[in-house]
Amino acid sequence: MPTEQASIAPAAPSTPRVVTDPAYVKIRDIIYRVSGIYHPENKLYLLAERCGRRMTALKVATPSEYVDCITVRPNREAELRQLLNEITIGETSMFRSVPQLDALRRVILPQIVEAKAKLGYRKLRLWSAGCSTGEEPYTLAMVLMEEAKGALKGWSFEIAATDLNERSIETAKAGLFGDYGLRNTTDFYKQQYMHADGKNFRVNDEVKGLISFSRLNLQDDSKMLFMKGMDIIFCCNVLIYFDGVSKGRVIHHFYSNLLAGGYLLLGTSESLFQVNDEFRLVHFPGATAYWKQPPTAAPGGAK
Repeated sequence: MPTEQASIAPAAPSTPRVVTDPAYVKIRDIIYRVSGIYHPENKLYLLAERCGRRMTALKVATPSEYVDCITVRPNREAELRQLLNEITIGETSMFRSVPQLDALRRVILPQIVEAKAKLGYRKLRLWSAGCSTGEEPYTLAMVLMEEAKGALKGWSFEIAATDLNERSIETAKAGLFGDYGLRNTTDFYKQQYMHADGKNFRVNDEVKGLISFSRLNLQDDSKMLFMKGMDIIFCCNVLIYFDGVSKGRVIHHFYSNLLAGGYLLLGTSESLFQVNDEFRLVHFPGATAYWKQPPTAAPGGAK
């Protein structure tokens, strides 16, 4: 399953070169301060490559001159966004983690639905934080639409999908995917919720209608305050590019933005160990999740 607010593009030379120009350290620090993405010394060459693309586009000769482009020139904010677009290129697919989706269907959704139904609520709000080019939120929308034929009949859904990369957001809104992005998608879902568009498949409008795409920096404290009232948050393969301080800030916002009884799901290689102790870790077959435990409650499926 998807993905990344800030997954650093994987392309790299076979023998990483040593970056010695101190201007790249300045750029690295600016990127970290703005987005929480940190490039350690052995990854500075990746940052240099991405800066090189922007320097070529702007006809800028030196890294020091490019520092001026993102700090003092009139269009500095726009250029900084362009640079962030270069360094946050996600790689993902629909239906990426079947065990995670099975946990969602079999335990997480039934548990949340039961609790909310007792209070008279019949609406679910999900957040795909770091949605990349849309594979994750579209997957979630299709899963919910299938569940609406049974256990979730009569419920309404809302999926907020956010990413730092403006280009990724525009691609996501189009909802057009090729074989690579659909490599884990069954023919059933293609036939039910998509239609052929040339050699690709385009997501149907009824699926798109469940999702609201927008640009969001997870390190923007003021903007994060507006993401309240979530039942489930997916943030897969994003935190691995943050240092401990940045992770802690984001996870605290996630905890605050989740309703009691809500769940946070991360990528398979990600953990909140030594990052946050507010959540309760819940184990499922082949997957884990983090639960915002209501008072005196015990999670279904916890082990």
